[in-house]
Amino acid sequence: MEESLPLESPSMSRRQLLNFLTGAAIAATAGAALYPVGKYFIPPSEVGEDGSILAKDINGNVIPASQILAEPPETRALVAGLAGEPTYLTIKEDGTLHPWGIVDNCTHLGCTFPWNENDAQFQCPCHGSRYDDEGRVVRGPAPLPLRLAHINVEGDYIRISPWTETDPRTGEKPWWV
Repeated sequence: MEESLPLESPSMSRRQLLNFLTGAAIAATAGAALYPVGKYFIPPSEVGEDGSILAKDINGNVIPASQILAEPPETRALVAGLAGEPTYLTIKEDGTLHPWGIVDNCTHLGCTFPWNENDAQFQCPCHGSRYDDEGRVVRGPAPLPLRLAHINVEGDYIRISPWTETDPRTGEKPWWV
């Protein structure tokens, strides 16, 4: 008995193989060219594992910690914090940042307000609410103290993260959690 190879056609013809290789080469080249374009249009994630973000200025540029810490003690610097809300950072006497920032959002109707150096208070211009240097209500109509945010310096970056622990000013669970 004579054994011979079957005369079946191969599963892929020469033309199909060349078309496959050409398509793969084009796809690899296009992918390599489009990757940097995609990285350019998709901003890098600046959110840390704990939900923290980097402190930024009004234009969205990251603010170096050295720039804030160069200010004199007891200075309050206003930065864009969590969800872009203005947040006051306080420089302590030893030249470091206070461990919490105060969110610049009045608890009465949500107005933003300035720090008044002369009275050493945050003063809401809308309805006259006043807060002390730690964000406690001094005079209403604001019913609650100001929200806090954690402040950590990592290298030359300032990280701002949500405050979910006990409010150190009241000793109670924060109202914003």
